[in-house]
Amino acid sequence: MHRRARILIVDDEDAVRFSLEELLTRDGYQVVGVESGERALAALADQRFDLVLLDLKLQGMGGLEVLSALRRQALDTAVIVLTAHGSMETAIQALRQGAHDYLLKPCDAASLRESVRTALLQREREQRQQALLLQVEQSLTASLEEIRAAVVKPLQAPAMGAPTAAGEGPGILRRGGLVIDPAQHLITLDGHKLELSPIDFDLLAYLAEKAPRVVSAQELVQQVHGFVCNRFEASDIIRHHIHRIRQTAKRCAGRADLIRTVRGVGYALNES
Repeated sequence: MHRRARILIVDDEDAVRFSLEELLTRDGYQVVGVESGERALAALADQRFDLVLLDLKLQGMGGLEVLSALRRQALDTAVIVLTAHGSMETAIQALRQGAHDYLLKPCDAASLRESVRTALLQREREQRQQALLLQVEQSLTASLEEIRAAVVKPLQAPAMGAPTAAGEGPGILRRGGLVIDPAQHLITLDGHKLELSPIDFDLLAYLAEKAPRVVSAQELVQQVHGFVCNRFEASDIIRHHIHRIRQTAKRCAGRADLIRTVRGVGYALNES
């Protein structure tokens, strides 16, 4: 890693939490420890972590609930489950929800260190791949826009004066506080302009068009990228777009709930 990775430890046993903090701090990581699922989600909302070491048996919100909430937020934080109360069922649930590893207490230091190391390396590799995909996507989009501008003539000359504001012209799509003007390539949310990439714009517009229907990741990939892939590949591709749209909606309009995730099915626009 090019910087000190940040690790969040979630365990309600003080002795376990402190020993893990000491071990990983000695290894050069930045470590924060919390004793409950509720405090873990608060920390994740306030700070960015590269990895979470997550106990399953917690007072109040359980570890699987924390993992589910983390994935609903589309965070790319790696998760290692570390528990003394494991079972085949919980292991399968954790891995299906994207946990990198599932370790049973007591876990020796060497195994824990190796799991942390490989989880961080995999996360870094996925981030590089996603950055490269985004770069290629933006390059292709720019090329397509240049081609379109060169060969497509407007069907109708614009009227004199300034362009109409979003929500005033023909072809406007309204969904609650969301207003989409395809002609001007403009989206506003509760009156705030959302600055989106062309692909993210098309994805949000498609969700708005199909609302309130839940749209699968495969359908979204086919509609906005123009190719067909399996549901696992589609989920990986769309998850990053959804995360960027949510972050933009939260930053520009204070709306982190614009898109709803329906686990195992897809995504839907939240019109409320």
